[in-house]
Amino acid sequence: MSRMSLLSSPLLLGFEDMERLIDRVGKGGDTYPPYNIERIAADSAVNGDATPVDRLRITLAVAGFRRDQLDITLEDNQLIIRGRQEDDKSREYIHRGIAARQFSRSFVLAEGIEVKSAELSDGLLCIDLVRREPDRLVRKIEIGQSRF
Repeated sequence: MSRMSLLSSPLLLGFEDMERLIDRVGKGGDTYPPYNIERIAADSAVNGDATPVDRLRITLAVAGFRRDQLDITLEDNQLIIRGRQEDDKSREYIHRGIAARQFSRSFVLAEGIEVKSAELSDGLLCIDLVRREPDRLVRKIEIGQSRF
């Protein structure tokens, strides 16, 4: 039996990639590290551009990680943040409540969203994103004669 989805309507043509994207996002389930996503007030002009810009900020709580232990990559509209810590073998713990652990957190970005910057301060990794409004394209399609 085939699976029905919201995007299987005959009026929605060419959305197969969107359906795969939704499936990919739904498979993520890890809750570490905790994060926030916030919308920052849109600027009417950024870098001298008159196009309105929507700004977003992803903030991850990465206490205990240094810059060299974090890696941020953008691959096929997927923002991937990885953290790698290794145990310090020279330490002898009486109680160990803070584990050295690795993580990988990914976010799927829509077309037109750009990563502008990333900063690490006070155990928080902030990644700033911008989304520019796309230009509206209107094109008239001429009706030709039948070739049959």
